[in-house]
Amino acid sequence: MKPALKAVLAAILLGGIVAVGWWVWKAERDGTFQILFTGKQQAVPDTARYEVLVAELQRWREELARGYAKARTDEQRQAVEKDARVILEIILPEMMRCWVGTPYDFNGTAEKPGKERIACGYYVSTVIRDAGFRVDRYKLAQQPSENILRTFLPGDSCMLRVGEDYPKYADWVERLEPGVYLLGLDTHVGFIVVRSDGMHFFHSSGADEVGVVEENRDNAWALRKSKWRMLGHLTADSGVMRNWLTGEKIKVRTR
Repeated sequence: MKPALKAVLAAILLGGIVAVGWWVWKAERDGTFQILFTGKQQAVPDTARYEVLVAELQRWREELARGYAKARTDEQRQAVEKDARVILEIILPEMMRCWVGTPYDFNGTAEKPGKERIACGYYVSTVIRDAGFRVDRYKLAQQPSENILRTFLPGDSCMLRVGEDYPKYADWVERLEPGVYLLGLDTHVGFIVVRSDGMHFFHSSGADEVGVVEENRDNAWALRKSKWRMLGHLTADSGVMRNWLTGEKIKVRTR
């Protein structure tokens, strides 16, 4: 990460420039991220925090986009893309978590955490849109999970495993490079965040209409039961980072 960006991050962490700085500072100082990634969840959706995170991520995107536009070499562009990945991998999981507790409905199209009900596809498409990707959230949400993944990622980056024993699959996932992944199942879609402490499955669960949850490998029942699993590393893809930085409109794949 460039010294200038490190300095800005330090200012946020130490000075609390905006509310999200407090959250990141808490993550560093008292284990908030540890709580998050050990399966303990907030009791209710957090709309206010979500709005702060969305605004903060937009600020980061605009700042990095200016640097990207000024880059004159591949090396300079790659450095900005790396910084973009760092920011997204910090803030995206926090945004996902703000939705935990939002109720499920097959036709749910909620715009904000906890305000209404939300379906699995709309949960994914809304978080992605609010993270700064220019994509039609309605059209994206209505696609099969494979099309959702391939809207953002080339086919050879979408890792498909069919009929694999779940413990073996979970072991494989937890050995993958850390980051934010899109996950498609037989009839479901969500996010997987791979961290040093394992995998964390964020999705809007239709089982008993539970709603948005964060699950670890042991209680990810939808993932366990599915025989068709497609995974794509969203934050590791240079094309995804480029689209985010440039604000290019993303065409939804429909077939």
